[in-house]
Amino acid sequence: MNINKISILFLIAKSRINSNGKCSVRCRITYEQKRQEFATGLFVAPDNWNAAKQKAFPPNTDNTQINTQLSLIKQEINQAFLFLQFQEKNFDVEDIYRQYKGENIKDEKSILEIFNLHISKQERLIGISTTKVSVRKFYQTKAHVKNYIFWKFRKLDYLLKDMKMSFITEFEYYLKAEKKFEQNTIHKTLQRFRQMVKLAVGLDFLDKDPFLLHKNKKPKKQVVFLTLEELKSIEEHNFASTRLQQVADMFIFCCYTGLAFTEMTNLEQKHIITGFDRNKWISMFRQKTNRKYEIPLLKKAEIILQKYSGQVKLLPKISNQRFNAYLKEIAEIVEIQKNLTHHIARKTFASTILLYNDVPMEIVSELLGHSEITLTSNSYAKVVKKKVSEQMERLQKKL
Repeated sequence: MNINKISILFLIAKSRINSNGKCSVRCRITYEQKRQEFATGLFVAPDNWNAAKQKAFPPNTDNTQINTQLSLIKQEINQAFLFLQFQEKNFDVEDIYRQYKGENIKDEKSILEIFNLHISKQERLIGISTTKVSVRKFYQTKAHVKNYIFWKFRKLDYLLKDMKMSFITEFEYYLKAEKKFEQNTIHKTLQRFRQMVKLAVGLDFLDKDPFLLHKNKKPKKQVVFLTLEELKSIEEHNFASTRLQQVADMFIFCCYTGLAFTEMTNLEQKHIITGFDRNKWISMFRQKTNRKYEIPLLKKAEIILQKYSGQVKLLPKISNQRFNAYLKEIAEIVEIQKNLTHHIARKTFASTILLYNDVPMEIVSELLGHSEITLTSNSYAKVVKKKVSEQMERLQKKL
């Protein structure tokens, strides 16, 4: 509900007295420092108007009728204001007057309305062309925008037509200074927000794209992965804690399969198939992209599956948060000076297992389940350069 207040004031036009010696009683609505004034259709003698009490006096039949009508007008305006508040839409003083008169409110879309429109459509496409994870990201972006609007303007929503480039730059500042987000999170949030603005422009809800002159700074990502020596240090260590050993096994399994956390926890026997080459493969759909993910089951990964066989889910159950917490302990025990997370296993699979063993980039892209090879090459270009450097050193020695 909108938290701003409304002011209703009755006043008389003393400069316009009619032939009966009376002047018009007018009503002035003030909302968000903007006014809307209109004639009430009532007339009173200037000497019979008490501006302080907002009433006609002395009490008589005519004045009592005027006061009753003014009270009804004020009540109806307040009802119109209350109705617009509960709509949870952005409105101005002109909209309040239109609602009081029973006229249609001008159809000006707000930022949150365009978010709701997009999200409602995307939810119906889950499992067809999008995923729950992708839709959830737009819910998160909507929440960030909504919180910013309240933080900056003390409103629950904001009209698209009022949005300028300054809105975006201030929003970016809010994400940095107030929310303390990392650059990658800011980049993704602004990226999704721009999608909403482009949708608004495409649907003619917005005349001009305020993002046109805005540059969304893309963070430079550094791929962190384990070297072969670091991976072996985990493989060869026997952990005293059962839970630590399970997490280490699952991490190693993902280093040889490239499975993301969701696919690792959902892995079942039905996902292990015999491929065209008569070898075992993992075949499943990746939740994030809704694309089929097929990868040969390497021997080291197969050995870990055999260790935990006999259950519906092929690997032990654990939350992502606890999994990463245990990985911090594992890194400390084996003395790996890296911030170990599950995602590093996927990076290790692409780098140490595939690219460092001369698997071509296009095959790496396919095995990672990337929608485009540019996603792979942009992330792992430095890894390839290092490999080229190693090959050139070998060539130099031969020459």
